[in-house]
Amino acid sequence: MMKVLKSVLEEELANSLAMEKNYERELAKLPKGSLVRKKVKGHLYYYLVLRNEGKVQFIYKGKQVSDDEIEKYQQAKAYRAKYRKLLSEVRKQIKFLRSALRGAKSV
Repeated sequence: MMKVLKSVLEEELANSLAMEKNYERELAKLPKGSLVRKKVKGHLYYYLVLRNEGKVQFIYKGKQVSDDEIEKYQQAKAYRAKYRKLLSEVRKQIKFLRSALRGAKSV
C-alpha cells in the first residue's frame, strides 16, 4: 500500500516539475515590459516600461503606436499574470509533494 502511494506521489512530482518548466518557458517567450501612455504637457506619448538590472527603465516608443502593438502588450500582461499565478501554485504543490515523499521515506 505504501509503495503504491509513494509511486503516485513521485509521478505527481514529476508531472509538477514538468509543468513548472513549461510555465517558465512560456513566461520567457512573452515580450518584456508593459506599454504605458503618458501625458506630458498636454501631449500623449507611449513608453515601454521594463526592469533592467533592478531599475525601472522607460523606453520611448513614439506619439502613436499601432493597435496591434498595444494589443500584443495587453495580451502579454494578461498571460504573464496567468503564468505567474500557475507557477506559484505548482511550486507550492512541488514543495508539498517533496515534504510528503520525505515523510513517506522515513516510515
